[in-house]
Amino acid sequence: MILDNLKIMYHQGKQFIPDVTTAQVPGIFRGRPLITVAKVDEMALQSVCPTNAIGVAPVSVDLGKCTFCGECAARFPEKISFTKDYKLATNERNRMIISENDNHPIELNYDIIRQEIRGIFGRSLKLRQISAGGDNSCEWELGAANNVQFDMSRFGIEFVASPRHADGIVITGPITKNMAAAIQLCYDATPDPKIIVLVGTDAISGGIFAGSSALDRSFLDRYPVDLYIPGNPAHPLDIINGLLDLTRRKKF
Repeated sequence: MILDNLKIMYHQGKQFIPDVTTAQVPGIFRGRPLITVAKVDEMALQSVCPTNAIGVAPVSVDLGKCTFCGECAARFPEKISFTKDYKLATNERNRMIISENDNHPIELNYDIIRQEIRGIFGRSLKLRQISAGGDNSCEWELGAANNVQFDMSRFGIEFVASPRHADGIVITGPITKNMAAAIQLCYDATPDPKIIVLVGTDAISGGIFAGSSALDRSFLDRYPVDLYIPGNPAHPLDIINGLLDLTRRKKF
């Protein structure tokens, strides 16, 4: 039995990712888009997007609205392509808008991060996750962020069952009317100081449900958001790096 286990370990190698800040994403993952200056029919390009994430004159992609379906890149490959750059998190909404020939990485504005966030949550961060009408994809990825491969808890970042034990809330989903009151109750029950994190396209903009009468996103009008983590769904490496960037600058 021991020899069998050793054989498995030898063939599989390390199951965890030693450095989540430099890890590479395999497969068909779509991350940060690149937009060239090639001339295309901009109105035709814009009409391809189901969530109005594409702007024109100049062409841009709003990652807060983008579903990462890849249809724009498939129809206009000379104009848009998707890289495997998963570091998409930021604390300013406009930093998620990628324009033509913009090759700069997406980062946080460290000047506007509240001092208490790094002073208190730099080594331990407990979060209460709220599924506000989501499709469970971002919820799965949040769960995956703490599996044996990604192991988010090694950085002291964990999800808790009660908002009274939390340092902040993580919202997924477009925020339906049925969940609006629950989010407010959860936020009120979380002790100060506390943070708000939006994970996924639906939470950030409403996604394909934006403008629906079934939504009530007024909570986001009342309180500032500390971190946006784009994706549909967001990748575990995006989630972990975003939370690490928000709470500390030290590289692990």
